[in-house]
Amino acid sequence: MSFTPKHLEVIERAIARGEKTVRYSDRTVEYRSIDELLKARDEIRMSLTNAAGPRPRVVRLTHGGKGL
Repeated sequence: MSFTPKHLEVIERAIARGEKTVRYSDRTVEYRSIDELLKARDEIRMSLTNAAGPRPRVVRLTHGGKGL
């Protein structure tokens, strides 16, 4: 399924309120537990991160000698 940031926002709001029922535009989903909501949140986050593509490579250079 294709998730949007709005899906993540709705799930996080439900977690913050302690609710187990989430309503999207025309759908209502009732989760069995908060733990199930947390798993759904993690899945949505992972999907959004993967859709953004790979992160750019970062190279850090350090120098351990004395400066002049």
